[in-house]
Amino acid sequence: MRLNRLPQYLYLVLVYGFLYLPILVLVVYSFNDSKYSLEWQGATWEWYQNLFDDPDLLQVALNSALIATLSASVATVIGTTTAVALHRYEFFGKTVLNALIFVLMMTPDIVMGIALLILFASLSLPLGFWTLLLAHVTFNIPFVVVTVLGRIGGFDRHLIEAARDLGATEFQVFHKILLPLLAPAVVAGWLLSFTLSMDDVMVSFFVTGPSFEILPLKIYSMVRLGVTPEINALCTIMLGVTLGMILIAQLLLREKS
Repeated sequence: MRLNRLPQYLYLVLVYGFLYLPILVLVVYSFNDSKYSLEWQGATWEWYQNLFDDPDLLQVALNSALIATLSASVATVIGTTTAVALHRYEFFGKTVLNALIFVLMMTPDIVMGIALLILFASLSLPLGFWTLLLAHVTFNIPFVVVTVLGRIGGFDRHLIEAARDLGATEFQVFHKILLPLLAPAVVAGWLLSFTLSMDDVMVSFFVTGPSFEILPLKIYSMVRLGVTPEINALCTIMLGVTLGMILIAQLLLREKS
């Protein structure tokens, strides 16, 4: 029986190797003691030390963290209230709004980036911090809505009906019943938005200006001069942050047994 399943195991190994082997090589070579040679020259922490000793790079990292934090927070507030409204209320255009949320998620990044650039240009908004923040809020909102809707769909409606029968207002129902039950999904939506914002390149490329630089675009500009161990180290750090955020989000969304 095990021999019969050997081709399946080999197929899985090939697929996962194709997907994750380049990432593993990147992580390993971030510790290579040679800056320009692809040959392994020994292990070193020098490239990570160089990153933390670079004030310009640290400022860019802080810019990315600021944009990611603000955009995730605003998108979480808007996305959570939108999900509750879609689930609880009937209103004109509800079906269209629900469909547009998924359309926005499926829209290619380059299309969204160009569309937002045209919008900001027509409004005469200078490209920089505010346009970047608005763009990140825009593409984060649908992911929060879907995350919260997935959680609220499993609620017992009798809890809300009982609260209404006992005289609770809409705000009390939301504040004392819905929000505590939705807390894991809300936090997971925030973490997912933060991760998407930290990793975005395409949309940010179109809507940011020269006065405000973020980490993904910094890495993109550094790669044009060649892939060095500093870039590998920087990408490894971003990979670690991203995986940590995703792991926490998955743990929060996991149903209690």
